[in-house]
Amino acid sequence: MTITAAADGSALGNPGPAGWAWYVNDDCWRAGGWPHGTNNQGELMAVLDLFRATAHVPQEDLHILCDSQYVINCITKWMPGWKRKGWRKADGKPVLNVDLLKDIDRELVGRKYTFEWVRGHAGHDLNEAADERARAVALAYQQGIAARSGPGFGRADAPGASAAGADSDETGEPDFFSEPEPDLFSRPETDFFSEREPDLFSELEADAFAPGSDPSPEETVEALERELLRPDVRSDIGRIGVLLHPEFMEIGSSGRVWTRDAMMMSLEESPGSPMELELIGAERIGADTILLTYRSHSRDGAALRSSVWVLDGGQWRLRFHQGTPEA
Repeated sequence: MTITAAADGSALGNPGPAGWAWYVNDDCWRAGGWPHGTNNQGELMAVLDLFRATAHVPQEDLHILCDSQYVINCITKWMPGWKRKGWRKADGKPVLNVDLLKDIDRELVGRKYTFEWVRGHAGHDLNEAADERARAVALAYQQGIAARSGPGFGRADAPGASAAGADSDETGEPDFFSEPEPDLFSRPETDFFSEREPDLFSELEADAFAPGSDPSPEETVEALERELLRPDVRSDIGRIGVLLHPEFMEIGSSGRVWTRDAMMMSLEESPGSPMELELIGAERIGADTILLTYRSHSRDGAALRSSVWVLDGGQWRLRFHQGTPEA
């Protein structure tokens, strides 16, 4: 079976508030973006996220519709030569957007795919749908409002999806994860992607559990939350991309809504200080959902926090977070 999807990017000002999106149908699409980026970065990120979102069906062919000849040429013509030259162009200058291109290069391994150029803004249904969603995200960042991120790939009615419907994007921005709180995501998102390659989801600290033990889901979630409180983990955009659910959301104490992409950008720029976790409770609120409540302690004070973790394709991921500073 072939999965046909359009991938597109948008930037208001180029660079400026930027968005990206891929689109298969109204039940199978995803979008994200950054406060500051370029159109080419958006185009590349749309392709990268599409590969990541379909990683659980590697046997399916990907037919990618793209109105950016830059993206198509980067991936199908220029990357092999750039790699041989240490990711430098023929004139010796560094390749632009190299972090995204390296991530795409890794995702291509073992995949079957073709690119097709389509003319943008020419009435092509899939391209128009992707463009509309990418631009909506860019506008949302420009206006400081929340944007729709989409259902992702993995619903039972999506092409190539299994009944379980796992979205394998780890693979695109605070409070614990809040704007006014200086201990974590308090600085504006300005940077782009790092070169760190995300691992699979089981990279807990070696001493998190006793040798030979079989941790409960509650213990696993607590260990993952403790991992997220470490600055070295929060600054690792690859690892954060794995730990945060594709539809992650945080409501900051200022009322601002943080998306996964915005959170990742903020954390890479400002991972904050170390924190300790004083567990209050870990409660099952569904077969695949755990509510974790705890008190955090850092040099900036204490806060009461709650996190909702969900089991996504056999992996626990953080879906929602909210924190309130203690008086």
